[in-house]
Amino acid sequence: FVPHGKAAIHIEDRGYQFADGVYEVVGVNNGVLIDEGPHFDRLERSLKELRIEPPTTRRVLRHLFREMLRRNRITNGMIYLQITRGIAPRAHAFPDPPVQPSLVLTAKSIPAFDLARHARAVSVITVPDTRWKRCDIKSVSLLPNILGKQAATEAGAYEAWMVDGEGFVTEGTSSNAWIVNDRKELVTRNLSNAILPGITRQAVSEIARREGVVMVERPFTVKEAQEAVEAFLTSTTSFVRPVSDIDGVKIGTGQTGPLSHNLLVWYADRMNRQAVDEL
Repeated sequence: FVPHGKAAIHIEDRGYQFADGVYEVVGVNNGVLIDEGPHFDRLERSLKELRIEPPTTRRVLRHLFREMLRRNRITNGMIYLQITRGIAPRAHAFPDPPVQPSLVLTAKSIPAFDLARHARAVSVITVPDTRWKRCDIKSVSLLPNILGKQAATEAGAYEAWMVDGEGFVTEGTSSNAWIVNDRKELVTRNLSNAILPGITRQAVSEIARREGVVMVERPFTVKEAQEAVEAFLTSTTSFVRPVSDIDGVKIGTGQTGPLSHNLLVWYADRMNRQAVDEL
């Protein structure tokens, strides 16, 4: 454990030179790590896909997470975890013999969850999806995402939804994409190598099915999204965020739709229940 300003790693860490690593971001609400188990599940899957040995056990990571919260006095915030293949002389092939993977944890506070603030609808633009073909791995290689997010920032939008070569929305640069059509179906892209299996996406899917919402997992076009009665995005830090317009085209009334609002409320209740269960 070192102060943030003094943290350092060797210049030949493969994460720095090759983006040869994975990461997770775990939210903290009222001192409780949200969906910690599913985040660990996804982390372990990403490591397996890249053939990186876990540097330690899940039990140790759970202890480290809580120590990070304690030392940083975090009640509401996030923990960032990154694991790379390790430090080795620069060569494209894996180090032989293998080296010890590098583990980095950082933590920071963010404002407490505020239902009214997160219920405000935001703008979205679309950009071409130029990423590699294994977007299901939560890799630290995020340059196309960064360029998309910057395009959104310069356009005065909150997020950019990426569009594949066939005109279908894949996901946001740091979120999953959802729409509600005029048949009151909740639509989001099906899981595949084309999108990251978001942990908040998983939670919202479970909530929607529990509440009897008709949910369809399939690709949808930008045109279909613009003609939807509601749209929203999900992520660890955005929770359930309603979308007011896509590329300047108003979605529904341009305000937060009833299902988007309900899903946000239900998700907030779920977070609060996790806090009670932890106690």
